[in-house]
Amino acid sequence: MHNSTGIYIQKWLRGLAIALIACGFVLLGGSARADVLRQGAIASVASQPDTEATVYRSPSCNCCGRWIEHIEEQGFAVDDHLSNEMDSIKQRYGVPEDLESCHTALIDGYVIEGHVPASDIRRLLAKQPDVIGLSAPGMPMSAPGMDMEPEPYTVFAFDGSGQTTVFQTHDNS
Repeated sequence: MHNSTGIYIQKWLRGLAIALIACGFVLLGGSARADVLRQGAIASVASQPDTEATVYRSPSCNCCGRWIEHIEEQGFAVDDHLSNEMDSIKQRYGVPEDLESCHTALIDGYVIEGHVPASDIRRLLAKQPDVIGLSAPGMPMSAPGMDMEPEPYTVFAFDGSGQTTVFQTHDNS
């Protein structure tokens, strides 16, 4: 369900960009111009989001917008889709009913349901387990985007057969 080739190409292109920048520094030999180019090139490479996220959410939900801000701050580029058809979107992407939350995101071939922290998404993308995705079921009060009173919550991984496993527990006490 995920696209490991896309991730490999993305990492390869990032490495190529850094190598080309380094070659430019060697050719320019530490001049003031090289310093300016270095700062601009490094800022450009660093500022490019390395992962795209397509988010589906209800137009009436404010917490979803705050979760989008959270993942954007962590380097995700978000394509935000407002929809009044959230139930059918969750069904289309295989989200089990007991794991549903307020918004559904697609990131590198995985489904991210609800207020899953960006750190958990990054870990999922790094490990690339054979699952459909992750869910923070319901609306945990201390999860990113909710940011209310401290409350422990669990992020689950789920697969195509409906099996769930604990992916990460967040104590937040």
